[in-house]
Amino acid sequence: MASDRTNNDDFTGPLKRLLLAILVLFLLAIFLIWRIDSPRVERFRAQVIDRVVPNMDWAMAPVTGSIRLVRDFQSYQRLAQQNDELRRELRQMTAWKEAALQLEQENARLRDLNNVRLDPRLTYITAVVLADSGSPFRQSVLINVGSRDGIVDGWATMDGIGLVGRVSGVGRNTARVILLTDATSRIPAEIQPSGQRALIVGDNTAAPPIDFLENPDLVRPGDRIVTSGDGEVFPPGLLIGQVAEDPGGRLRVRLSADYERLEFLRVLRDHGARRVANPSGLILPEDLPDAGLPPEEQLPEELPTDG
Repeated sequence: MASDRTNNDDFTGPLKRLLLAILVLFLLAIFLIWRIDSPRVERFRAQVIDRVVPNMDWAMAPVTGSIRLVRDFQSYQRLAQQNDELRRELRQMTAWKEAALQLEQENARLRDLNNVRLDPRLTYITAVVLADSGSPFRQSVLINVGSRDGIVDGWATMDGIGLVGRVSGVGRNTARVILLTDATSRIPAEIQPSGQRALIVGDNTAAPPIDFLENPDLVRPGDRIVTSGDGEVFPPGLLIGQVAEDPGGRLRVRLSADYERLEFLRVLRDHGARRVANPSGLILPEDLPDAGLPPEEQLPEELPTDG
């Protein structure tokens, strides 16, 4: 057995060396052929390439697949980076969109304020609503104008469409506006086209009732309600809303002002109106000499004397 192995080793050793020498000579011949600059050799090389290369697709398939896999992975990485960048830009655009919508809404409300048709004799100042103190017992807002801006108690305030309320309480930099819906609000009004006079009475609801109506039969739901100017507290002709009827059959006002989004108010400078300085002056006739005077300043009537 040992002699057989020795014979096999003696036979395969020279064979391996022979095959290695043949391979080296073959590769050397290919190298020389590829290095020879001759037209005939060039045609030969072209023929060899045409015969061999198309048949080597199966050998190049793993290499081609690996290259494609690497390229796909790189493309995936680039797509992931682009996706992250797009997500960041989308978040920024969402924030910008919200800011743009808020600015658009504010711009629309300001345009509404500018488009309101008022008496040419009336001037106004635009104020920003700072706080809303609405409650079940009181309906009012705080605005950022006051006595330094010439604001006076009793002046009317409007939003982009209709009447909102009146100024009640003025500080140096701020003022309080009592809304039409407040329980203390009483607005003399005129219902068009019938011309009926009434009083809009606040009751802390979104639709104040209509009281002291002269002839309810002449009033229909949908009629326009404006200020009448009675009492010289509000200028006449300011839009309040429309007549509506509740399920109980009582006439109420569907207010034109948007009370849910009060951000800007127009304070009307009604310089021709009478200021409410003495409440008794609204009750007692002005032609009485003692009207509006304190009781201690009123002169007693002379009593007839006997004799």
